[in-house]
Amino acid sequence: MNLKSKLGRENLFAVVITLAMVFIPHAQAQTFSVVHNFTGGSDGGGPLNGFVADNAGNLYGTTSGGGTFNYGVVYELTTTGVQTVLHNFAGGTDGANPDGFLVRDKAGNLYGTTTAGGTSGAGTVFKVTTAGTESVLYSFTGKNDGSAPEAGLAIDAAGNLYGSSSAGGAHGNGTVFKLTAAKTGGKWLESTLYAFAGGTDGAIPVAGVTVAANGSVYGTTSAGGAYGYGTVFELSRSGTAWTETLLHSFANEDDGSIPYAGLISDKSGNLYGAATQGGSNGGGTVFELSPVSGSWTFNVLFSVPGWGVSGSFRDLMLAPSGTIYGTTHCDGNNNAGTVWELVPASGSWNYTLLYTFTGGTDGLYSFSNLVMEKGKLYGTTNEGGADNYGVVFEVTP
Repeated sequence: MNLKSKLGRENLFAVVITLAMVFIPHAQAQTFSVVHNFTGGSDGGGPLNGFVADNAGNLYGTTSGGGTFNYGVVYELTTTGVQTVLHNFAGGTDGANPDGFLVRDKAGNLYGTTTAGGTSGAGTVFKVTTAGTESVLYSFTGKNDGSAPEAGLAIDAAGNLYGSSSAGGAHGNGTVFKLTAAKTGGKWLESTLYAFAGGTDGAIPVAGVTVAANGSVYGTTSAGGAYGYGTVFELSRSGTAWTETLLHSFANEDDGSIPYAGLISDKSGNLYGAATQGGSNGGGTVFELSPVSGSWTFNVLFSVPGWGVSGSFRDLMLAPSGTIYGTTHCDGNNNAGTVWELVPASGSWNYTLLYTFTGGTDGLYSFSNLVMEKGKLYGTTNEGGADNYGVVFEVTP
């Protein structure tokens, strides 16, 4: 079952949850506006991700539905709301239903995944050129290579692509994979770096991965681990072999549980992520992992208030100032989600809500990562808006 199906159940659950009465400060100087309303038609609908931006500040994203064939689109959007559809997914071998965000290479080409379609119906990795030409780089077989990649990709300095599949693999619990561009023939070569066994090593990676400068790969699984509530893992290479090291197993207590978000890193090598549930306030956590003397120290930066599934579903954003930005799915006064910031201050972190969605024309349920352009944050909601197919929003902290 892909993320879309799981989130559908959680959306219904979110309507009836009652959030904990915890006081959260609201920033007073922020402004909010809807930049684009998705119609579910030719412009797409139901985005489950945010954006990557180019040097000019244009935004690039995907929708999981809508478009000419109703299998989703890749699009470009200016910050003033002018949208250009770059590719309409046709289903079949072309791929269908992209849920993850995009990455760009040095030439401006876009790369992403579809959860379905391809030659075996198990999903694809695709490329869209600056001219809008799409090509399928790899079709998953649904066997040992995995299936149903729900997240975006990571790209290293050499242009290799890394990602995760939420299902398939040798044990049926998902994989971490790498795609390498062949020097001749234009064919991309896939290699499975790790297949999750579903026990203490983790299972079902919904998020993508992060590649460090030393070549190590970091990520999260939404299940498995010592307590069954997900993990943070590291994959390191020795020769041609890759070895997994567990950095943390979530216990569904103060540390949180079920991380759907991936990891981001700062210049010191600290990792930041989010869990969707658990924590001392019940609605998930924002956490940090710091490398200390050859090991990793886990620390909860903030516990999100709420009951059920509230925490961030997509990767956090780290500003040069050290401030962390993110969205939540279904907490806030209207159970419709929020945009928030965590500001480091004298050894602690100050949490502030920048915007609380009403669930109406401003949008409903954000699963989005955020990007910042000229001091403004941009993201998406999966539902709500004028046509109830989601919006692109802008928040000025």
